[in-house]
Order: sequence, then structure tokens, then C-alpha cells
Amino acid sequence: MRDFSQNISELEVRVEQASVYLKVDQARMNLEDLQAQAGDPKLWDDQDRARQITSQLSSCKSDIETLDSLNEKVSDIKTLSELMREAQDESLEDEIDSLVSALSLELDQLELRSLFIGDNDERDAICSINSGAGGTEACDWADMLFRMYSRWCERNGYELIITDLSPGEETGISSVGFTVKGRHAYGMLTGEKGVHRLVRISPFDSQNRRHTSFASMEVVPALEAQEIPEIDESELRIDTYRASGAGGQHVNKTDSAIRITHIPTGIVVQCQNERSQVQNRAQAFAILSAKLAEKQRLDREAEIAKISGEKMEVGWGSQIRSYVLAPYQLIRDERTKVIDGKETPIYETGNVDSVLDGDIDGFLSAFLQWRRTKS
Repeated sequence: MRDFSQNISELEVRVEQASVYLKVDQARMNLEDLQAQAGDPKLWDDQDRARQITSQLSSCKSDIETLDSLNEKVSDIKTLSELMREAQDESLEDEIDSLVSALSLELDQLELRSLFIGDNDERDAICSINSGAGGTEACDWADMLFRMYSRWCERNGYELIITDLSPGEETGISSVGFTVKGRHAYGMLTGEKGVHRLVRISPFDSQNRRHTSFASMEVVPALEAQEIPEIDESELRIDTYRASGAGGQHVNKTDSAIRITHIPTGIVVQCQNERSQVQNRAQAFAILSAKLAEKQRLDREAEIAKISGEKMEVGWGSQIRSYVLAPYQLIRDERTKVIDGKETPIYETGNVDSVLDGDIDGFLSAFLQWRRTKS
């Protein structure tokens, strides 16, 4: 008869660790106060604060319920194991083994949470994809990347909202701006910022030659409404234009789309997804604020690196991943770790179709683990 005591002990340790990185003790302390604030009939007089409180309450409840569920599952496994020993009933082995495997897999997925060490990892992510040089090829590649992230959002329950889209001249997209909403969206996607390179036999080349295309992905954390700083409008150039792309009868009939250029930094943001110019303007300002805050953070890091003599890794503009579809099939992260004294990619896979269909969790997890070793 199989002895599951070691398996159960390991699961108990992992659940105890989950209690730490989920910060469940703190969540239990905060829960009553958040429930009281959420029950205040005047809460929604300030909608930004109301959304913040209800979001915090939902997160607290979710973390507490998650840990309670894990403890209950461990308890069920222990009870079933004891019953098997007492009754000397070997027929229960398969059921216990199945429960142990399922709980172990659930903990594997949950343990990603322990890797969210960044200050902004819980926030929504403001993203943009821009095609590189190469015309039609690059626009098609940017479109493929956008589809990959869209499918990943669908798989994982994140909401993706397009804020701006510029189609390519012949096919694909020249650029797209979008916000990914959901807990830890920024933490999950922060490792995706940089240049993505595609190597394939071009479907647009009548001679079937191999082409290399590039597209850039930018990711910055969204700010809460109360965190958005004052921006000197004298430093801005604000243009209106007619939205393009899907959008019904309203699109192309009014100059509702907004483009804001922050002159000192050269940062440009656009928004065309809302129906009114006022709404697009507010959304564009929120995106601009987030990008300015991220630039300030990177500038501070660069200054610290200059003073300390450290070489900081450049995120934007650096090639982080290669997608090779021909002459062989391999997707490889260009960041490396040392294994047995050798530089090795932090993650790679030959299952290119699955990755391009949104199965990028292996890359996201590998980056978070790699980032932790650098901290």
C-alpha cells in the first residue's frame, strides 16, 4: 500500500508558503475595514476611490478564499489517506494520487505570485506594438504579435481594450495601443517589452525567400486616478483627427480621435476608441501620464547606474526574443542564464504554433524567475 505522508507534508509546506506570498494574514486584517468602506452609501460619490476600494476588497477576498480552499484540499487528502490506511483499502490509491497531482499543479500555477516583486506588478498594463522597418512584412508581424497577446488575454481572463490602431498600408498594423486590465497584468507582461524578431518564408514574396521582420512592444504600468501628476499643457501639442478602423457609423464622421505630443520628451500618445473627443482626451492624458512616470523611473535607474558604474539592461529597443519559423521552428528568449557554466536561453520552445496562438506562459514565467535572480 502506498504511503502518501511525504507528499502530504510537501503540500502542507507549499500551502504555508502560499500564505506568505499571498499575504493572507494582512488580507484578513484589512478585510473588515474594506468591507465597512465598501458599505458606505457615500462611497460612490468619489468613483475613483470607490473603484479602488472595491478592487482591493475583491483581491483580499480572492486571496483568503484561495488559501482556505488549498487548506481544505490538503485536509481532504489527509483524511482520505488515513481512511485508506485504516480500512487497508488500496482502491483509494488512484483517487489520492489524482488529488495530490491536481493540488500540486494548482500550486505550481499559484507560485508565480511569489515572483511578483516589482512595485507595480499588480497594476493594469498599458501596451503598444509598433512595426519596424520592412513595410508589409513588418506590419504583418506586428499584427501577429497583437493577435498573440490578444489570445493570451482571452486564455487568462484579462480584458484587452484597444486605445489606438493604425492599419498598415497593405496588410496588418503599423501600430496598436491597448490596455490590459486585470490583477498582475503589468507583472505578467513586463518582460515582454523590447524588440521581437521574426524569421520566416515570406507569404508576400513570390520567390519564397526568407525574410526577417521586427516589431517593438512597450509596456508601462497604469496609474491610479489620484496618482496622475499635473502636466503643463504649454508643453503639449494636441491634435484631433478622424478615427480609423472598426467602430461603426461614428468612425470617420467626427474629429474625435486625439493625439498628444509631449514636446520635452517627444512622447506621443493617441486614443480613438471612445465615442467622444472628451473621453479620448482623458484616456490619452492617462496614458501619457503613465509613460512619463515610467520614463522618470528609467531615468532615475540610469542615473544610479551612472553613479555606481553598473551597466543597466536596456529594455525598450533591445531584442528580447526570436521567432524562427524557417528553416527550422524555434522560439527563443534572448536573455540568458548560466547552467553548468554555460550561457543558456532562459526559455525556448519548438511549439511555435501554440505560442503564436497565445500560449506564452512559459516565457512569462521564465522571465519572472530570471528577474528574481537579478534582484
